[in-house]
Amino acid sequence: MARKANGVSRRNILKVTGGSLAAAGATGLASAAPTDKVEVNVGFKSARGRAMTRSSADEIVREFDSIEAMTIRVSKRAATALEKNPNIRYVEENGTMQALGQTLPWGIDRVDAEVAHSNGDTGSGADIAIIDTGIDSDHPDLQANIGSGKSFVKCRGGKKTCRNNWDDDNEHGTHCAGIADAVNNGQGVVGVSTQATLHAVKVLSSRGSGSYSDIAAGIEYVADQGWDVGSMSLGGSSGSATLRDACQYAVNNGVFLVAAAGNSGPCTDCVGYPAAYPEVMAVGSTNDSDGLSYFSSTGPEVEIAAPGSSIYSTVPGGYDTLSGTSMACPHVAGAAGQLMANGASNTQARDTLKQTAEDLGLSANETGSGLLDVASALGYDSSDN
Repeated sequence: MARKANGVSRRNILKVTGGSLAAAGATGLASAAPTDKVEVNVGFKSARGRAMTRSSADEIVREFDSIEAMTIRVSKRAATALEKNPNIRYVEENGTMQALGQTLPWGIDRVDAEVAHSNGDTGSGADIAIIDTGIDSDHPDLQANIGSGKSFVKCRGGKKTCRNNWDDDNEHGTHCAGIADAVNNGQGVVGVSTQATLHAVKVLSSRGSGSYSDIAAGIEYVADQGWDVGSMSLGGSSGSATLRDACQYAVNNGVFLVAAAGNSGPCTDCVGYPAAYPEVMAVGSTNDSDGLSYFSSTGPEVEIAAPGSSIYSTVPGGYDTLSGTSMACPHVAGAAGQLMANGASNTQARDTLKQTAEDLGLSANETGSGLLDVASALGYDSSDN
């Protein structure tokens, strides 16, 4: 249950810090003497340009196989002469790129998860199952927290994507996993929990759909493993007896189940399943103005709300911004993981989250008890809001 935020993909992981020789005022080239050695990339137009680059070089650092370019070490004087030659396309300083620093997504900040982190609550010791399209097993913001996985549908992304049969060939599950439990490692994003163990339970296909049977089997599996939290950013307008049986079994065996309320809004009494089952905590979505997200389903089953509009999180190969009650749900999953890491039962965690939620002045049908407040649930001051 996710939507692209304004249809814009934001997967920029790197930033350029180099510059061209012609605009080298901000680089080391500007202060280099004519005889000083510099490392430059040279693009050439022809074999003659390649030969000139080679003959000018004091050292060849790299020759590219498919592009018409070469990296060389050369005096600044020789680099300037090459740049003026008609057989040369460009000469640029061999600058560097670096990973962007870690971002605190607005949703994580709004629910005061960072207050919990600063007080040592990271979810360490809890097991959070993402019951979804899988998790990217190779993502640098998730890899350290991934425990195990199980697939009930085929992974269809090819060998590069499907390193494990539970890998994510969609992106939805990975996005939810990052919200719940991205590592606090100085890069990318940070989750509500940061050191819980994530488990990928792949019940949705590359198209984002799954049968009642597959989803029920995934829920049953989570219970049989003894894991703490089952996060379900999925749903439909019709219930299933088999799915209900699985939810009852999981909760009876100590699992905290949380699900997205649905994206049918604006509407009334339209919470989807499995969120509508009494065994499951249904989560509505809010925006960064503390209003109800326009798409959020409402109804008496909604117990709590969490940020779900324009949420920046992990996806296979990088990061992206998505919107939906799917994004609200794992905020609550991460918070439940922290409570259960501290010894709370599934029912105690559910009660605590509701009792400590922040009243936004919206109706109970829209946000239930209010907005998730992670710090308050853990007993910390959350007055920085």
